[in-house]
Amino acid sequence: MSVRIDVTGLRRERVAFVPSPLAELGMALHVLSEPGHHPGLQGWVTGVTARLDTRLADRMCEADFLWRSTFSDLFMPFAGIPGRDTLPGATLADDLDLLDKLTDDQFVDAGLEFVCTPGYDARRRDALSDPEARRLALELAAARGPQQVRFARRLLADPPAVRAWLRRFLEDCGEAFFAETWSRLSHPLAADARHKTELLRHKGLAEALAAVSPSVALDEHAGRITVDKLIESRTHTGDGGLLLVPTSLGRPHLTVLHRFGWQPVIQYPVSAAEPAAPPSVEQLALRMTALSHPVRMRLCRYLARSAYTTGELAQMHGVTPPEISRHLAVLKKAGLLTTRRRGRYVLHQLDVTVVARLGSDFLEGLLR
Repeated sequence: MSVRIDVTGLRRERVAFVPSPLAELGMALHVLSEPGHHPGLQGWVTGVTARLDTRLADRMCEADFLWRSTFSDLFMPFAGIPGRDTLPGATLADDLDLLDKLTDDQFVDAGLEFVCTPGYDARRRDALSDPEARRLALELAAARGPQQVRFARRLLADPPAVRAWLRRFLEDCGEAFFAETWSRLSHPLAADARHKTELLRHKGLAEALAAVSPSVALDEHAGRITVDKLIESRTHTGDGGLLLVPTSLGRPHLTVLHRFGWQPVIQYPVSAAEPAAPPSVEQLALRMTALSHPVRMRLCRYLARSAYTTGELAQMHGVTPPEISRHLAVLKKAGLLTTRRRGRYVLHQLDVTVVARLGSDFLEGLLR
């Protein structure tokens, strides 16, 4: 599964690496709402929440589903501006001005993303003017809880009031904690964007994307970018551009804006210490399937302690060597075994480092 971005005909000058204050504020709100996703930021979360005004904290709960369980496209309004080539603002105020430029239809559509209505990556009916689309949105919001349905009703009844509420809330967050955070993060994010831009200029898009994440790849022949994620969707740059927005707060999330009619955006995490390349969704599935068989689980118990030959394992388990070989082949294909030769014998052993990372790799794959 993956998100595919058709970049056929995309000119290099239409690809931009650029930070966004509003996108980073959206990620900051997510971290504050879901600190368990970001254990490395526990100190920052504790520091912010300790000095947060209780009234602002209460206001964060009014629509936290826009950043807790989804990454609302409202935090990337530059992608929805006609022409599909608008860049993020230099300041939070600039980005909020771009948010004001979205039409009411765009604002409502993006604001209702949390209800998971079908057709995110395709043209769909307008909930403001289409009674059936409105009914479906409210029905799905009600299924998520009273807080969500109250917000959906407000949004559909009076978009300008919700727009004003959201802007004021984001401005207050800027004053309360984000301005200080952004002053610290903006320089390394700008440096990362410059570095990726130089890679793009001198080595091409494939090299620049490889530096973004091992989960992002370009098939130059097919004219397609593939982002390895646990969803299946597609979008295209068309006559517009492609934006790549770095985030310091976002790891392990690798988010892709692929809303129909909007400029595609990849928001990618950066940090001083880049982890090893994460396994693909296919590799994760192979590993979990390989470990689900009871015979292979028993084999792993022995292989975790020492290296054994196929014959030794067959004798210990009372099965034939060909059957053991088949199980070992499954484990090896999943990348869970190491092998080495000792004379005419081949020794197999469990790669305990890979197995130890399986839980965190699985969680990262879910959150990516």
